Amino acid sequence: MPSPQLLVLFGSQTGTAQDVSERLGREARRRRLCCRVQALDSYPVVNLINEPLVIFVCATAGQGDPPDNMKNFWRFIFRKNLPSTSLCRMDFAVLGLGDSSYSKYNFVAKKLHRRLLQLGGSALLPVCLGDDQHELGLPSKFALHFLQEDPGTCSEEQRAASPGSQGPPSELQPFLAPVVANQRVTGPSHFQDVRLIDFDITGSGISFAAGDVVLIQPSNSAAHVQQFCQVLGLNPDQHFTLQPREPGVPCPPRLPQPCSVRHLVSQYLDIASVPRRSFFELLACLSAHELEREKLLEFSSAQGQEELHEYCSRPRRTILEVLCDFPHTAGAIPPDYLLDLIPAIRPRAFSIASSLLVQPSRLQILVAVVQYQTRLREPRRGLCSSWLASLDPGQGAARVPLWVRPGSLAFPETPDTPVIMVGPGTGVAPFRAVIQERVAQGWTGNILFFGCRRRDQDFYWEAEWRDLERKGCLTLVTAFSREQEQKVYVQHRLRELGPLVWELLDRQATPSTCRPTSRKP
Repeated sequence: MPSPQLLVLFGSQTGTAQDVSERLGREARRRRLCCRVQALDSYPVVNLINEPLVIFVCATAGQGDPPDNMKNFWRFIFRKNLPSTSLCRMDFAVLGLGDSSYSKYNFVAKKLHRRLLQLGGSALLPVCLGDDQHELGLPSKFALHFLQEDPGTCSEEQRAASPGSQGPPSELQPFLAPVVANQRVTGPSHFQDVRLIDFDITGSGISFAAGDVVLIQPSNSAAHVQQFCQVLGLNPDQHFTLQPREPGVPCPPRLPQPCSVRHLVSQYLDIASVPRRSFFELLACLSAHELEREKLLEFSSAQGQEELHEYCSRPRRTILEVLCDFPHTAGAIPPDYLLDLIPAIRPRAFSIASSLLVQPSRLQILVAVVQYQTRLREPRRGLCSSWLASLDPGQGAARVPLWVRPGSLAFPETPDTPVIMVGPGTGVAPFRAVIQERVAQGWTGNILFFGCRRRDQDFYWEAEWRDLERKGCLTLVTAFSREQEQKVYVQHRLRELGPLVWELLDRQATPSTCRPTSRKP
């Protein structure tokens, strides 16, 4: 008789529940069970009545709330009109991931278990409650085995980005694009540094259309890498191999094998991010220094959340800065726990601001460099934008790992359909690509509402827009908010030109709006 299919559904705001669910899936497949693993927000909940065997892995958010990717499922499963026999053909188990220092410890798992019983499900075992505070602690996922000799001369960047299969660049195989221009496009007295950065994508196989986005994998600064290695007592030039502690667990695909400590810290560990509460929980478990451990436990407790917010979240204190504040603990962190303690650097998405029809083999982006002051002495800086701004096109080593994905902006394919575009600030970037592309195809129904502070400071591509105006290819409407006593924004211009906008919409014009990205790191 064939074994029933096992379904593992997970709900969590972090990756923990997904990791646990995928481990359950691997173990099930090792035992030759048919198994699927899905997030609750991607599973059609109406199909649940047909599932014979389900494991639910779920965390608890806030004060007993379901995680974001579980909320639709939560609303459905607690409908009052569901029959009490809805799940009578289903065997289930519930695994909760929680922290017993919270008053609503594993509330979601407990409530879900009771509800599944009410709907006729058969529990395979009592609800299982995971606890971050358990005395056994949290084992590391990987072991770092340090090598005695340098494994070779090929750099980690070359090994990580070398093509292993056919096809366009992707997150696992990005294209190392040379930076051919890095120009500040705001005036010298303007408060914000905005850059137009030009990449050469010759031979990359990259293709894109107007509205697409480019993903860029940033790096930590050399100074931060050196400081991190010093406070943890690591040799940046030492190499290691990574071994999973459980069979079937894959190593992070972005890390080459073998890998140097320098590459791990500069290219993978997000030491410039603001740590979560779980960071302090694990750090407290690893600390052998009494005073530092006591403070870390306070930060990770339910009672210490207000103080943690004042210390960490409000001033935007980074992981590196926290480690420097707890030097005895940082110096004793086992290297095996680095990947458990510090999240991976995530790629950043930018709207592509150029068209291949106009600039073949080129890809341009408009980047607002994030920098602001908190009560900390050092200004807060966006990791990716600051790194991009620091790249020198004159140096051959200025190469950026990138790949492209489709964007969410869609534009008409017929030349007689006008397009109304509203792009204040750096939000105008994708519309430059659209206008370039449509003009190159001979389409003239382009209406752009652009807003900025001052025409002489942050009027991006003014000369280009004016030239297209003169040629009859573009209708440009501007709003300069700081050039008069009363501020004027693009919405004011839209209201002033209401009859024109209505006439264009009546002709089935396509409206598109893109917000500025100046506050994104």
